[in-house]
Amino acid sequence: MSKERLTVVVTRRLPDPVETRLSELFDVRLRDDDTQMSKAELIAAMKEADVLVPTITDMIDAGMLGQAGENLRLIANYGAGVDNIDVGTARQRGILVSNTPGVLTDDTADMTMALILAVTRRIPEGLAMMQRGEWDGWAPTALLGGRVAGRRLGILGMGRIGQAVARRAQAFGMQIHYHNRRRLRVETEQALEATYWASLDQMIARMDVISVNCPSTPNTFHLLNARRLKLLKPDAVLVNTSRGEVIDENALTRMLRAGDIAGAGLDVYENGTDVNPRLRELTNVVLLPHMGSATVEGRLEMGEKVILNIKTFDDGHRPPDQVVPSML
Repeated sequence: MSKERLTVVVTRRLPDPVETRLSELFDVRLRDDDTQMSKAELIAAMKEADVLVPTITDMIDAGMLGQAGENLRLIANYGAGVDNIDVGTARQRGILVSNTPGVLTDDTADMTMALILAVTRRIPEGLAMMQRGEWDGWAPTALLGGRVAGRRLGILGMGRIGQAVARRAQAFGMQIHYHNRRRLRVETEQALEATYWASLDQMIARMDVISVNCPSTPNTFHLLNARRLKLLKPDAVLVNTSRGEVIDENALTRMLRAGDIAGAGLDVYENGTDVNPRLRELTNVVLLPHMGSATVEGRLEMGEKVILNIKTFDDGHRPPDQVVPSML
């Protein structure tokens, strides 16, 4: 007798090959449209599913987990971050949580470098001028940006993505500096030609470019608060492809408007899609709609990890990317 297939509920549309493979392996409930589930819909999905496949936009708190059905035993998050899920409560209720780490490292690091170049070389301003049909020819002083080679890059968070950013920045001739919870091994520092700063304040005050690449945790909330932002040099640039909550967005907006910071490149925001309207008005800011991981290859690899986690769980083993509270 064949084993009964797991009921897997997917909360958002995923790439077609991922949905096809999920349908081949499991009893899958797919989303007809690509809109975010409401809280009530998420709770209904958790009552029905053996396995829930949410995305980083699906907030699953303790109260919702308390209403989950008895059959829900795995939340296989389609995303590397799990700050959208109360992992501790899930664990208490016997629900495993997995994620998709590692596959988006290069994509996010590429976008970090793209934002550094876009801000320092004023690329969006040039693009806007061309699209408005206002360009009337080359001029010696038009749209002067800055050279990235030789600039000091301070990386906040030197995990997989931070190190990938460092390798790319090396190729552009930037000087690599970093602050991290733990210092890297000597051989890693030497390979990256990276200088470690135990004091975040001291590093920030001396950098030309700051790249935020740390996760969202209670300890990193507003890590770059108003006091720390004021330590930045007036000609410094701040780039964030990690989590919006790491930066006090209102304080950053005020400083950018006042010219206390030269520019910023942001792919994530403190309040999700509710971006400070005063931030949108600035020409020295490049704003992207959370595109850091948006590659076809990355999305397919995320799907492959989700499938592997569910299949391993279905076979009676621990998912390879299981998340436990001590990891957060």
